[in-house]
Amino acid sequence: MQLRAVLFDMDGTLLDTAPDFIAVCQAMLAAHGRAPIDDQRIADVVSGGARAMVAATFDMDPEAPGFETLRQEFLDRYQDHCAVYSRLYDGMPELLESIERANLIWGVVTNKPVRFAEPIMQQLGLAERSAVLVCPDHVTNSKPDPEPLLLACSQLGIDPAQVLFIGDDLRDIESGRAAGTKTAAVRYGYIHPEDNPAHWGADVIVDHPRDLLAVLDRALCSC
Repeated sequence: MQLRAVLFDMDGTLLDTAPDFIAVCQAMLAAHGRAPIDDQRIADVVSGGARAMVAATFDMDPEAPGFETLRQEFLDRYQDHCAVYSRLYDGMPELLESIERANLIWGVVTNKPVRFAEPIMQQLGLAERSAVLVCPDHVTNSKPDPEPLLLACSQLGIDPAQVLFIGDDLRDIESGRAAGTKTAAVRYGYIHPEDNPAHWGADVIVDHPRDLLAVLDRALCSC
């Protein structure tokens, strides 16, 4: 079936957002009179969300007293600092241009709340180019449930079988497979050191955004 759209996960797939997460965590440590930690400790758990990052930053059990206060502080700080250092991955601008030249639609399906996702898309000049943005605020169930992808396809008026969904987490691939899209897993994203994209069941695995150009070319040539 003809490829008509490419949908991206946001953090670790379309965008390198880790620098803003890291900056927020290090600022929190300083504000609480604690020494900075290795940035990589934070980067390794970005895919786990705010709870995982706060737990790693403060070496703290999420069930410990005071943890929820720190998590809320993290979210408040991040809202003011979510689009300072975040950027498209190297090679991604060329990929988006190729998608647009091929008259394909592209959009974003993320587990990032809309209050963070929208400002980032706007700040980077992507909001007007993206055909759809689906966040947890728009659905009952987030990825790995297929609901977010099915909603995106419905809003675009496109059969999921005509969509390639690209992500850096098992949840992305599970969501895509359950929704009936083609899936691509990226190794360059925020993958925990103990995880392995080869075990996720994606249709294709790539090491760099430039490799997605070849995937796109093959998909278009096979139509």
